Amino acid sequence: MFKKILIANRGEIACRVIRTARKMGIRTVAVYSDADRDARHVQLADEAVHIGPAPSRESYLRGDRIIEACKRTGAEAVHPGYGFLSENEDFAREVEAQGIVFIGPKHASIAAMGDKIASKKLASQARVNTIPGWNDAIETAERAVEIARDIGYPVMIKASAGGGGKGLRVAFDDKEAREGFESCRNEARNSFGDDRVFIEKFVEEPRHIEIQVLGDAHGNVIYLNERECSIQRRHQKVIEEAPSPFISDETRRAMGEQAVALARAVDYQSAGTVEFVVGKDQSFYFLEMNTRLQVEHPVTECITGLDLVELMIRVAAGEQLPITQAEVKREGWAIECRINAEDPFRSFLPSTGRLVRFQPPRETLWAADVRASGEPGNARYGEEGVVLGGVRVDTGVVEGGEIPMTYDSMIAKLIVHGRDRADAIERMRDALDAFVIRGISSNVPFQAALLAHPEFQAGRFNTGFIAEHYGRGFKAEDVAHEEPSFLLALAAYVHRRALQRSAGITGQLPGHEFKAGGEFVVVQLAADGQHQRHPVRVSDFEPRTGSSIVDIAGRRWGICSDWHLGGARIRGTVDGRPFIAQVERGLPRHPLGFAITHHGSRLEALVLSPRAAELHALMPYKPPPDMSRFLLSPMPGLLVNLAVQPGQAVQAGERLAVIEAMKMENVLFAASDGVVARLLTAQGESLAVDQPILEFEK
Repeated sequence: MFKKILIANRGEIACRVIRTARKMGIRTVAVYSDADRDARHVQLADEAVHIGPAPSRESYLRGDRIIEACKRTGAEAVHPGYGFLSENEDFAREVEAQGIVFIGPKHASIAAMGDKIASKKLASQARVNTIPGWNDAIETAERAVEIARDIGYPVMIKASAGGGGKGLRVAFDDKEAREGFESCRNEARNSFGDDRVFIEKFVEEPRHIEIQVLGDAHGNVIYLNERECSIQRRHQKVIEEAPSPFISDETRRAMGEQAVALARAVDYQSAGTVEFVVGKDQSFYFLEMNTRLQVEHPVTECITGLDLVELMIRVAAGEQLPITQAEVKREGWAIECRINAEDPFRSFLPSTGRLVRFQPPRETLWAADVRASGEPGNARYGEEGVVLGGVRVDTGVVEGGEIPMTYDSMIAKLIVHGRDRADAIERMRDALDAFVIRGISSNVPFQAALLAHPEFQAGRFNTGFIAEHYGRGFKAEDVAHEEPSFLLALAAYVHRRALQRSAGITGQLPGHEFKAGGEFVVVQLAADGQHQRHPVRVSDFEPRTGSSIVDIAGRRWGICSDWHLGGARIRGTVDGRPFIAQVERGLPRHPLGFAITHHGSRLEALVLSPRAAELHALMPYKPPPDMSRFLLSPMPGLLVNLAVQPGQAVQAGERLAVIEAMKMENVLFAASDGVVARLLTAQGESLAVDQPILEFEK
């Protein structure tokens, strides 16, 4: 077994590999760019080596610097994680040539399967079901349009070296095919250094289901059940679960056997994933094989009790797989939510900045079979081996850290394991309620809305689920609370507890002590100034136990909690049932206001005395300034293209600018017809959120 390994990656996956290596008694070496000098993976590793500037092409994609770091530190093996160089054939070959072990498949397998064009041809030869398409690299946009017409719209345009939703577009007509081809090539060139693009038929109403495979150097290959990855936004996975609520045991076995046949065809030796598109009749077609560890591997670990990172390391060290196909378990249900630094209420645009607060829910399980992990707090199995469930958080950030615009937007993976699907969904909703993120926007409210959607809860969805239900964007009303008065009652309760603290301050003038009272008005704040006012009475307050009765609009809420002033989370019971919510005191426009968040719904409110509420109602409303004449940057990023000039007339829908952030291109279009008056920025400039890019004539 290796004594020291180097992790050629960053963020949560680097931390994840370090965790298993530490369990195995293996020392670790981290690599880092200028942007990651103080990153969590650097702090966790035994050693760390600087490999270049912030852009990944000058650091994490520099295989020569990573190999040099191995030699300098004496690392015997390299774990590439996912992304970056994990599926780079040349890097794997050079690592092997330098006498260093690549913890992943052999370079020949990467060459055969990592290239999506070659892998489809090999899949056909291995008698794996394949989807119709053009499997050779396409040179021009005009040729892409011709091929798309021959196949028949809609088509999927994919970069051969793509992955993670990058270098992928769906086109429904010639215009989208032409633009999608160019965007795919640009994104693939920037992210992977390979701009080859191919086209295949897009199966409508499909499910995206993948099979985890594992092979060793002794000819053993097994599959570890499936993962359901159909909840996607712009072809990037949002929620993954295992097993799938859709496929039958017969389909699962057939998909698994085809995945194993494909892995055997290329002598696959490591963890890998064979992805399928599955029709509503459970017909399935090969999409691609990812010759690396997947982002969503934790859900497989939860239901099988296997540590996939440990197995990758052991296989790379020459060991045989410790289990056979017949011994692969499928216990309970696991769900993973990707927590991204993005604003769901602003078209999911990236959000960067400092994590003022970052408090994930408490972990009760982690990578694999907790019966052998030796870590305190694990509670996945009962005495009889019955699944109890738990929460796991994989992250690469810490409170106070910076989220840079240079890299991917994912800041954490939240994983839960339950007895069954309903139990897992309920655990995930509670875990999201407990996930405190301040300073940047996150997609937690969106995840909460998805989990509460009746179609998701019933398991009736496909890859078009988000486009179908949130095609016009995601709005606050999409996460309407099932009992809105609970949020109002909780705001009043929290305010009453804060007043109780003031009432308990010593040294008050006798006879003039502050009395908290119990009659309040909760002013529900609205952006347009149309605030709603709700009379509330808080009675039977017991400071010692934190219990109270809150009356609002004829509904009585019995709330009990040990919440303290300044706590970001409030845990307790409501009418005897446990709950967890988040509390934020002090709002940008209302320093005395509260924000209460529960099940993805957010209430911003002032809690006032009845007289103060009367006076507040007389306050004039100051509307925000009219910025309709300006094109504003919707996110922080780099202005890579400015497509217009002063005096130019533009039409609605015309391309104005392109901003690059977190490895994705975001095109800004004209909302209406107009004439450009002046440019306020220059191409190549770094933009802040809401920074004016150009101004239109009045």
